[in-house]
Amino acid sequence: MLRPFCFWSSFAPVIQSIGRRSISVIQSVGRVGYFVADMARGTRDIGIWARLLAGQMRRIGVDSLPVALFIAAFTGVVLALQASYTFTGAVPLYFVGTLVGKTMMLELGPVLTGLALAGRVGASMAAELGTMKVTEQVDALETLAYDPQSYLVVPRVLAGTLMFPVIVAFAIATGIITGWLTSLALLNLSTPDFIKGLKLFYQLKDIWFGLLKSASFGFTITLVGCVVGLSTRGGAEGVGRSTTRTVVYSAILILVLDAFWAVVLL
Repeated sequence: MLRPFCFWSSFAPVIQSIGRRSISVIQSVGRVGYFVADMARGTRDIGIWARLLAGQMRRIGVDSLPVALFIAAFTGVVLALQASYTFTGAVPLYFVGTLVGKTMMLELGPVLTGLALAGRVGASMAAELGTMKVTEQVDALETLAYDPQSYLVVPRVLAGTLMFPVIVAFAIATGIITGWLTSLALLNLSTPDFIKGLKLFYQLKDIWFGLLKSASFGFTITLVGCVVGLSTRGGAEGVGRSTTRTVVYSAILILVLDAFWAVVLL
């Protein structure tokens, strides 16, 4: 008669821990929902966020281009070399252009750029807003009758949503160009053959699919940075934790969204 009691008592802490974590996750989802609703209401204050939008677009978009283009350039080189290694003796070598173009447009261009900018944009945003929160600058804005949502959140989220497709478009073009140059220099593949492979299975959907994904990535990264940054507690240590959580959450959500869009749109 004692064995069942011992069995269940040994698993009780595990069940309680799962229950507490489940409740915490549900509460977090609810807080994010309220945050998004407040942000939507903040868009009505056009006079506040409109004058801040251009600066945020420059910070998020223009300042992030070097990182995105650097990653895309070497991604194109690696794709061309690996495609040549895989296709040699199996299929015509002009399929290198097909692989480079399709992969950059559909997958690696948006996803690698999103993951890189999750570290640059998301972490920077969380650290900035987290510092403002712990030093009570956000409370000072409210005292001055400024809505933190329209002043801090709306311009950042809109800038991220608008500029990420632009960054990804440049990254895709850079990856394809470096793949083409690698094919010319190292694979003895002519330009007409590379373009032939590039055009072989091209569809207009390839472009807007990658840009749509990148817009959702930009919205997600900036939203996570704002949510986590404005919920920072505990001084400098709390800012560090918020920065780390932002990068981790953004990376996970990017991969989830990538799978979601593939299922829905492909």
